[in-house]
Amino acid sequence: MSLPNNISFHPSTFLLIGIPGMEAIHTWISMPFCLIYLTALLGNFSILFIIRTDSNLHEPMYFFLCMLSVADLILSTTAMPKILSIFWFHDREIYFEACLVQVFLIHSLCSMASGFILAMAFDRYVAICNPLRHSIILTYRVIQNLGLAIVFRGVVLFCPQPFMLWWLPYCRTNVIPHTYCEFMALIKLSCAETRICRTYSLTAAFLTGGLDFLLILCSYVVILYTVFHLPSKAARLKTLGTCGSHVCVILVAYTPAFFSFLTHRFGHNVAPHIHIFVANIYILVPPMVNPMIYGIRTKRIRERFLQVLTSHKF
Repeated sequence: MSLPNNISFHPSTFLLIGIPGMEAIHTWISMPFCLIYLTALLGNFSILFIIRTDSNLHEPMYFFLCMLSVADLILSTTAMPKILSIFWFHDREIYFEACLVQVFLIHSLCSMASGFILAMAFDRYVAICNPLRHSIILTYRVIQNLGLAIVFRGVVLFCPQPFMLWWLPYCRTNVIPHTYCEFMALIKLSCAETRICRTYSLTAAFLTGGLDFLLILCSYVVILYTVFHLPSKAARLKTLGTCGSHVCVILVAYTPAFFSFLTHRFGHNVAPHIHIFVANIYILVPPMVNPMIYGIRTKRIRERFLQVLTSHKF
């Protein structure tokens, strides 16, 4: 039965179908997904514990790393349990209200993670370009205010999303070809005019990930300019080495993010299962890889981790 055009309608539940075209191997896909999630939990909790208990690591870079770890933990936990329930138990239903909450949390937390990576870039910029004033500029109060500003930005920019989705009518279908609730995936299910929602989505994406990435690029241009004017090759290599971990985090975070963003809006010829798979990588892989990068490349974190393991062993 069709509904009058002036009546708003949304279903009580949506159906998440997982990765389209790969339903037959969902159980096999769930194994690496579960391993990635458990590794992310272990790695990020380890980072938080090590930095919390080692006063030598109470520095701006590691405080921002803790903030990133918290955002990664909440982000992966927001999506992963439901994804595994789809793969293992075919539990595809999700309440409309829960779907809206998931949309808000995923997008706001991705914005916060991007902001914390930008804050880490600012730390590297100050440490390399103005080392004598590093401790004066990045005080505990400044670090706290930066963290709160990043969280505030994520909440304010993405809190309109649930209300926009609530007001839209969904009279086509309640089936979402995805593993989790995502803003543009829900927009495509609506039978109303969604130009304003799409414009808002592009604007919010630019004001978070896009603007953050541009500022990170600018900071590294200045960093490279400063590094290549150092007097000796050894000094240049040592200084660049302090940025290695952060550069790896940037690549891991932004490469799948930009691919997912572009294919969702412009990649009409990209197979749906490829897009959904990359969208899952964007949500799951950075929270797993970030602790590994800093754990392997940062000597103090690595030594502290081995010390904790050894003390528990004996």
